Amino acid sequence: MKKVALITGGSSGIGFGIAKCLAEQSFDLAIYDLLEPNGVRQGMKELERMGSRVVYCQGDVGRLETHETVLSTIRRELGRLNVLVNNAGVAPTERKDILETTEESFERVLRINLYAPYFLSQKAARWMVEQKKSECNLQACIVNISSVSATVASLNRGEYCVSKAGLSMVTKLFAARLGEFGIPVYEIRPGVIKTDMTAGVTEKYDRLIEQGLMVQKRWGFPEDIGKAVAALAAGSFPYSTGQVIMVDGGMTLQRL
Repeated sequence: MKKVALITGGSSGIGFGIAKCLAEQSFDLAIYDLLEPNGVRQGMKELERMGSRVVYCQGDVGRLETHETVLSTIRRELGRLNVLVNNAGVAPTERKDILETTEESFERVLRINLYAPYFLSQKAARWMVEQKKSECNLQACIVNISSVSATVASLNRGEYCVSKAGLSMVTKLFAARLGEFGIPVYEIRPGVIKTDMTAGVTEKYDRLIEQGLMVQKRWGFPEDIGKAVAALAAGSFPYSTGQVIMVDGGMTLQRL
């Protein structure tokens, strides 16, 4: 039976890059995203052409009450869950100095970037444990997509940094809790990735990359993240639970 992966925010950007890499590894896919089905049909067909069975679950991951419905759909349509990729995330609608951050923006960013992966992981983990009890050789894992912003301070988007730092602790917590069941939990920490989220700062980062912001002088691409997720999902790092995988081109490498 083919493995099944659930990817939040999987219809575009980093999420779609992850989906394509998992499709190449013969995973069936559940994509959990906010966009209307008509708006993602072309991408879902691309994944199907790669050999994956794809179930599209429309919903706002930040509305925690939708999680059970999505997992029930996956259980009904695909029958199992091997991998959860908590990828969905948002930046502040308006970048503001931390002295001007609004409560509304802080709450929105944390609800989607932190509350949602915490509680979706909780529900998915319960199902994975249930599966493990009936199929002891089942391979399962959780992968959280955070950001270099988990440790690198950006003063005009503090709420984003706080959400990613929190997600880093979520990784540690679930890794510690699920160790007894043989379910590893990982964190992937992307650097500057070319997506819609970074489109508005392309000129800024083009300049910084040219000036040596990264050791590898190029943008990161969604497929760079996807390849890392695929390696983890394939079980290539079974003894590394709780660890952070940096995919940032050496951006956070300390240099003199």
